[in-house]
Amino acid sequence: MAVENYTTFTDFVFLGLSERQDMQQGLFMLFLFVYGITMIAKLGMILPIHMDARLHIPMYHFLNNLSFCDVCYSSTVSLKMLADFLSEQKRIPNNLCAVQMYFFGAFADVECLMLAVMAYDRYVAICSPLLYTIAMSQRICTQLVSAVYAVGLVDSAIHTCFTFQLPFCKSNVINHFFCDIPPLLALSCSDTSNNEIVMFTFIGCVVGVSIVTVLLSYSYILATIFKRNSGEGRYKAFSTCASHLTVVAIFHGTLLFMYFRPSSSYSMDTDKMASVFYTVVIPYVESTDLQLKK
Repeated sequence: MAVENYTTFTDFVFLGLSERQDMQQGLFMLFLFVYGITMIAKLGMILPIHMDARLHIPMYHFLNNLSFCDVCYSSTVSLKMLADFLSEQKRIPNNLCAVQMYFFGAFADVECLMLAVMAYDRYVAICSPLLYTIAMSQRICTQLVSAVYAVGLVDSAIHTCFTFQLPFCKSNVINHFFCDIPPLLALSCSDTSNNEIVMFTFIGCVVGVSIVTVLLSYSYILATIFKRNSGEGRYKAFSTCASHLTVVAIFHGTLLFMYFRPSSSYSMDTDKMASVFYTVVIPYVESTDLQLKK
């Protein structure tokens, strides 16, 4: 049997958003500002919800978990990215690369499913207000949140294990600014078709369940809103749902663009720009918009 000699790397090197050195400080200041505003806004939601007993209701319970999720998955990417803007060598050890991929994937899944849970919560609140306290009891809310986190942790573990079982022998240079699945698959010198099937299947299930839940929930919500004669009631319902639908559309649209294409069509430079939306921009948009709606 022929023995294949693979070159193994102990670390990876990011190319980052831009290789131009004259842009690094400007990008650092820009993303530091966005990250700082995001963290302040998210903590500004989490702390009052914990401290004010009047906010211990399902809507704010889910919003609290969504904010916590945003803090975690945005920090997983942004802190390393900010440090790399000020570093000449953007290196990350293999094990830390796996850790970053795992936590980013887990919290991205949680974000995706939490948006679906929030859509269902709004469906019950608007379409069946008399049954709301029963359908969204504390026990049911806890079970929904626990299930979302469990799915995210397990799903991300599967992707991380499958990805880091591959031999990375082409290069240790990642044309990205964090450890994500597509740019790492591009570095493997073995067949990655099984990894792509796993990625399409599991991410497809998570995103599919989320999209279907959101679409069904808002279909019933819109039908209920149009049956109402009160213009004020319609406006209030629309304003409650508008920010959520905006975030859902951007988040899911970016995920579909990133992970549901064959590897032959990947353009890493394009993917880096798309990744900025769901790692940095979406948490920022949620922070500013939801603060105004609160």
